[in-house]
Amino acid sequence: MKTAKITMLLCLVTIFSFANVTTKEKEALVALHNSTNGSSWNTTWDLSSPVSNWYGVTIEDEKVVALNLEFNNLEGQLPEALGDLVNLRELNLFRNNISGAIPSSIGNLKALKIINIAFNQLEDELPNSIGDLSSLEALLLFMNNIEGSIPDAIGQLSQLQTLELYNNKLSGVLPNSLGNLSNLEELLVSSNNLTGKLPQSIGNLKDLKILSVFDNSLLGIVPNAISSLINLEELVLANNAFFGNCLLYTSPSPPRPY
Repeated sequence: MKTAKITMLLCLVTIFSFANVTTKEKEALVALHNSTNGSSWNTTWDLSSPVSNWYGVTIEDEKVVALNLEFNNLEGQLPEALGDLVNLRELNLFRNNISGAIPSSIGNLKALKIINIAFNQLEDELPNSIGDLSSLEALLLFMNNIEGSIPDAIGQLSQLQTLELYNNKLSGVLPNSLGNLSNLEELLVSSNNLTGKLPQSIGNLKDLKILSVFDNSLLGIVPNAISSLINLEELVLANNAFFGNCLLYTSPSPPRPY
């Protein structure tokens, strides 16, 4: 009897040791594999093996919490099913050949802290649902072909520290809602087609260290609100149509013209 109990216990341990992710999460990963030409990835997945063995997939407590497929030759579009990876904290698809739009379902990923889909071929507009990513700390989408305006909803990302959208085809004005990003430290939107003025609300970004808007079609007087950015270390405004003086504070010295 004692031997039987030990055997049963070992069987249970084995079952739990090899327990895998939910069917929905696995199907989302398979959809990503299929929509980005998984058979041609630099490091491919054996779909018949446990998900825990798949390259770039991190699992904790039977949940997919990170996906790191940078430099892996993904080619194609991101599937709507990506939004079923609801436990994802990091999505790193840097330097691939992903095209099409970011699916609106990405707004389902409430636990997501880092999105890096930079150096791809993304197109179309940023979805408004991106504003639903309440845990997001870094949004890195530079070096793509993203069009349209920066959505007002981006101002809902209260935890955001890094926003890098440079070298895209973004147009329209910088939304006033950027001033709601009280934790933002880096704002880089250079080399786009942005127009209008720098919003006064930018002066609310007290933690901002880098502000780069060069090579756009921005115009007007640089707002005095920039002088409120007491932690600013780098300010790049060139190749726009700004005029006038910009006063910057350099503690403990008095303001000086920039």
